Amino acid sequence: MSLIRLHDVSVRYDNRQILREAFFRLEPGDRAGLIGKNGSGKTTLLKLVLDQVSPDTGTVTLELGTRVGYFSQFSELDGEATITEVLEDLFHDIKAIETELAAIDAAIALDSSDGDALDRLIRRQAELFEDMDRLDGWDYRRRIDTALTTLGFSGAHRACPIDDLSGGWRNRAALAKILLERPDVLLLDEPTNFLDVAGVEWLEAWFRDFRGAAIIVSHDRKFLDTVVTRIIEVENFHLHEYPGNFAEYVVQKQFRLKTLEAQFVHESELLAFEAEGISDRREAAKAASRGLGNNLAKIKKSRVPRPVDQIVTEIYSGLHVKDVLCRVEGLGKSYGGHTLFEELSFEIRRGNRMVVLGANGSGKSTLLKVLTGEEQPDAGVVTWAKGPGFVSYNRMLEELDDADTVSHAVNALPDSLAFSATKKSVNRFLAMFQFSEADLKQKIGNLSGGQRARVAWRNAFFRGRRCCCWMSQPTTWTCPAPR
Repeated sequence: MSLIRLHDVSVRYDNRQILREAFFRLEPGDRAGLIGKNGSGKTTLLKLVLDQVSPDTGTVTLELGTRVGYFSQFSELDGEATITEVLEDLFHDIKAIETELAAIDAAIALDSSDGDALDRLIRRQAELFEDMDRLDGWDYRRRIDTALTTLGFSGAHRACPIDDLSGGWRNRAALAKILLERPDVLLLDEPTNFLDVAGVEWLEAWFRDFRGAAIIVSHDRKFLDTVVTRIIEVENFHLHEYPGNFAEYVVQKQFRLKTLEAQFVHESELLAFEAEGISDRREAAKAASRGLGNNLAKIKKSRVPRPVDQIVTEIYSGLHVKDVLCRVEGLGKSYGGHTLFEELSFEIRRGNRMVVLGANGSGKSTLLKVLTGEEQPDAGVVTWAKGPGFVSYNRMLEELDDADTVSHAVNALPDSLAFSATKKSVNRFLAMFQFSEADLKQKIGNLSGGQRARVAWRNAFFRGRRCCCWMSQPTTWTCPAPR
């Protein structure tokens, strides 16, 4: 019996089609990777399952008694409780058994001559032992500690009220909670965002022991390769299924596109032959109205989209940047007696593409803040050459105005490269980020998380003639194609 069934589902939002005639089944043990362009309807599909969105047509059916757990891109976890308290509360049944077992141990330890009472205590103890085995409750504290440690929670983070945690840490806390709940079906929306390499590897290992089903929205190709058993792609409002992991999907998708292209050529030739055979203008008009026009329209819709244009280098033709942009000497930074980095020296040179790696809490974001002057170092010097500026992708994301349109957001930037480039070059550059003419007119407040990220990414590249783009997690929320 399928745990989740979508039958002929269509959804529209603000007069925009999201899904049309969508069919989908999730069987026990399935691991479905849900992929598609930003704004294509992936999160909408999850909300359909959660009954947070109602279909305009069709049905969404959840098998009776199925427990569903949902991890959102934006954590709704809050409150004055600590993450440790929240996670321990998940095991309240086990904690109740522990309390009763402790009381039985204390009673047995007393010198009692009542043999019948002792027998009852021992029988009850045996029942509770069986309950602990059934609930896998003997090591729940170790499981909590393993999850928190692997996700990077220090002692201070564990003792901190959830309301005082940053958004990234609340997301990690929410992920730990949903995984430890072990529902029948997991709905995970970008679970690897904000995780370091160790955290992602732990999550992959966790799935090897998970016996439930899952629908996973992720842009992490390696994670999908490791975890999922099939790929569901949201494309042109429909759901297309590909068995296997992401690597197998790529091969199957290429074959499907070639088949569609061949079909397009063949049908175009047939239609051309049919059109040539219609000599009478009146008959041609009637034929077109009967079906020829409709057939041509269908063929046009089946055209395979062209590959995304590469970055248009003429946008940057006026840039004149020195060889050495920044020199770092003996840089050091500590927090509360904990050293993040020390004696750090390097140069940032023209053309460099540098990546900062490290575990959660190791100081990656702090290093970027020190380099850009948002924080002061405890030791060392950061010297920038005259001329080149820098822009923060994350700051661009934070400063997006929900009331602004996608098009105006780039044109309103001070010193935007769009001012000195041709309109054609700008439009080709924007096409790289998969913004259509209709997308450019949308309000930013109506965009998905991935679309907002692409607006910020685009703005960062357009900002100023001499810029270095500091990007902390720039591919978060972006689909594989525009990377």
